[in-house]
Amino acid sequence: MAFKRQIDRLPIIPADAKQHNVTCHYCIVGCGYHAYTWPINKQGGTAPDKNVFGVDLAAQQPAETDAWYPPSMYNVVKQNGQDVHIVIKPDHDCVVNSGLGSVRGARMAEMSYSEARNTQQQRLTDPLVWRYGQMQPTSWDDALDLVARVTATIIKDKGEDALFVSAYDHGGAGGGYENTWGTGKLYFEAMKVKNIRIHNRPAYNSEVHATRDMGVGELNNCYEDAELADTIFCVGANPLETQTNYFLNHWIPNLRGMTSDKKEEQLPGEEHPPARIVFVDPRRTVSINAAEAEAGPENVLHLAINSGTDLALFNAIFTHIVEKGWVDKAFIDASTKGFDEAVKANRMTLQEASEICGVSAADIEKAAQWIAEPKADGKRRRTMLPYEKGLIWGNDNYRTNAALVNIALATGNIGRPGGGCVRLGGHQEGYSRPSDAHVGKPAAYVDQLLIGGQGAVHHVWGCDHYKTTLNAHEFKRVYKQRTDLVKDAMSAVPYGDRDAMVKAIVEAIDKGGLFAVNVDIIPTKIGQACHVILPAATSGEMNLTSMNGERRMRLTERYMDPPGRAMPDCLIAARLANNMERVLRDMGDAAYADKFKGFDWKTEEDAFMDGYHQHEKGGEYVTYARLRAMGNNGFQEPAVGVEGGPAAAGSSQGGTTTGAQPGMVVGGPAIEGARGKEPVQQADTNAAAASVSDAGTERIIGTQRLYADGKFNTPDGKAIFKDSVWRGLQAPGKQAQKDKHKFLINNGRANTVWQSAYLDQENDFVMDRWPYPFIEMNPEDMAEAGIKQGDLVEVYNDAGATQAMAYPTPTARRGETFMLFGYPTGVQGNVVNAGTNELIIPNYKQTWGDIRKISDAPRNVAHLTFKPKEYRSA
Repeated sequence: MAFKRQIDRLPIIPADAKQHNVTCHYCIVGCGYHAYTWPINKQGGTAPDKNVFGVDLAAQQPAETDAWYPPSMYNVVKQNGQDVHIVIKPDHDCVVNSGLGSVRGARMAEMSYSEARNTQQQRLTDPLVWRYGQMQPTSWDDALDLVARVTATIIKDKGEDALFVSAYDHGGAGGGYENTWGTGKLYFEAMKVKNIRIHNRPAYNSEVHATRDMGVGELNNCYEDAELADTIFCVGANPLETQTNYFLNHWIPNLRGMTSDKKEEQLPGEEHPPARIVFVDPRRTVSINAAEAEAGPENVLHLAINSGTDLALFNAIFTHIVEKGWVDKAFIDASTKGFDEAVKANRMTLQEASEICGVSAADIEKAAQWIAEPKADGKRRRTMLPYEKGLIWGNDNYRTNAALVNIALATGNIGRPGGGCVRLGGHQEGYSRPSDAHVGKPAAYVDQLLIGGQGAVHHVWGCDHYKTTLNAHEFKRVYKQRTDLVKDAMSAVPYGDRDAMVKAIVEAIDKGGLFAVNVDIIPTKIGQACHVILPAATSGEMNLTSMNGERRMRLTERYMDPPGRAMPDCLIAARLANNMERVLRDMGDAAYADKFKGFDWKTEEDAFMDGYHQHEKGGEYVTYARLRAMGNNGFQEPAVGVEGGPAAAGSSQGGTTTGAQPGMVVGGPAIEGARGKEPVQQADTNAAAASVSDAGTERIIGTQRLYADGKFNTPDGKAIFKDSVWRGLQAPGKQAQKDKHKFLINNGRANTVWQSAYLDQENDFVMDRWPYPFIEMNPEDMAEAGIKQGDLVEVYNDAGATQAMAYPTPTARRGETFMLFGYPTGVQGNVVNAGTNELIIPNYKQTWGDIRKISDAPRNVAHLTFKPKEYRSA
């Protein structure tokens, strides 16, 4: 990759280079970038009128200049079939990142497919079909015909419940509103597929059922609230590693106590004290270290709880806040219900929680004070309560989530500046699908059904549950057995006889086989078991819309060609639907074939207009043209109107749009949503968030914070307090596993690795640093087991086994480890048992196993550093 190319000079971006809006497609933060492209035989000059920066590049630039880019931001790609230079660099005018680039986003250019520079050469370029004992390239028509014929035959014979689907439900790379609508319309409208699961969990469900059932959407505040909060109560998250620029650009200034004109009680120019921050996490993270360095240790509280005891902690804090009278009674009376019942049901003393959680009662009391005790002037504290995988992938997910929201509601910290009880998130969001009511609640536990021999056809979209599921060891074993039955049957058929091929596949299915189709951008672990692989395009190779963690929606414009014959998922879904319609008509079932009408999309914008524009709340105001004009700041969902430009300007597709209407005013009282009765509050009037280009003056009016008027997503508009009684380790088998094995195998992300490393597997920058997943261990535990730094260890229990690379970590507690999640060279999910909560949410976090050395550090580990990851302030 680029960091090994020893590049000593790069071309200057010419003044007339094409500029494209880009939202980083990796983490949920959604930093703004610009992609600049220009012909391969041209470059700019040092004179201000010869380069895109408009500065004299012959002179030394200052340290914080925007007029530069490193090799990681450069590549040569195809655009309309021609080689072009490309630079993808941070947008200093984007309010999300203010010019910051993470180790992931700042490498988008070098992570692009390039034949000229040999980057991302593992990308899929053509459809593949199992032939001659291996996967062979073929045409789209051939591949889709086989998929449609087998799928149609099965659902006609066995019903739609025999079709299993795995699909992403996110935005960003490979997701987005276009693609989730494409798959959603196919499986939820043309068909009513019930046995469907999501990319990182074994059922089709929400990880935040409780907060939604309480009437509180999980992304309800804005990034500005991290700057306004008096206290941040951060649960099960490591934001410096996983939401890097949100933490650096919005949390750190507040933790430093920097001058702000947004604090309601201060005079202009007056400094405010550093915000206080509480971390709830069994381990000490780099985020805790950074907060102490910037805010001072006296303003940081680390509640190093016993893993899985968050619920007891939250109930004790809730009880203490109520007993002290620190609740927002006016808000509770006006905007909630069930408070008294929740107080009674969830009562837990500080001492009881201390014994369960393993932290002192004094520290739990301090956390309650920092959250809710009124300030010296009598004003209420503004507290933001962010949480992530440590909670939602942890013990008793539903009740724990509810217990945290109870605290936020009791203190009036939802819908208020400086507040919010919010997911920090992993991917961006981009979910637009027809109703999934037919799936049911709880949804089917798809992995267990597959292991049990159910299902006949499996369509897999952008998922690799060989790496990212629980009970992965058993899942992989059975999945390979079942798909191999079909491969053997296919290999026995004379090629060219399509009817015989379909018949052989169906007969193999009847014997317990499984026919699997994989749609992805690269070869995957689960793809090795599949029979048809369809190559997809990703962000930048298509126009793609997503929203970030503050509901900020932007359009990433297509700036390069996809590899070979790859195409956007939404168009793959449309072409599969077209083939299903054709095959069903050939089978004489015109009524069923008619259900697959409406997929005559030619572009991804067609899918967007069919889906988001027509069906999402405020979607009628949102078009590609308006999003392009609003640049990398976009608007915060939901849209509530349009201002500027013609009163009823059309979209770039000529579709129906609506200009500002009566009631669609900026500011003022809450208005009813464009669809449904959910209220929309506090329109975003910040001009900085609307960067309208010369291409147009229309501006979509968004929503800065949800629930600013105290109305929630319930029939009567009142948020609901929930019972959240502590009941120990809830998921079946967890307590027995803990009792039997020595080590907690906690797990999560690392800064340099994107999610499951799906784009990193052929990337030297990442694989050189982490050839194997690290497992952080206490040095005394390592010495006791004869393990040295870099040694390969086996992690094992009754669920399975995996391997990792030992990383000595002095801050790790004895008997507690932390392993990189979902890594291709060592899958942590192998040792996670099959137990879930009642809603089939996996518990990845509370896993216990034993550890033994299997090898000294191999050669590709010898060069690595194992220094502590914490940094010291200057």
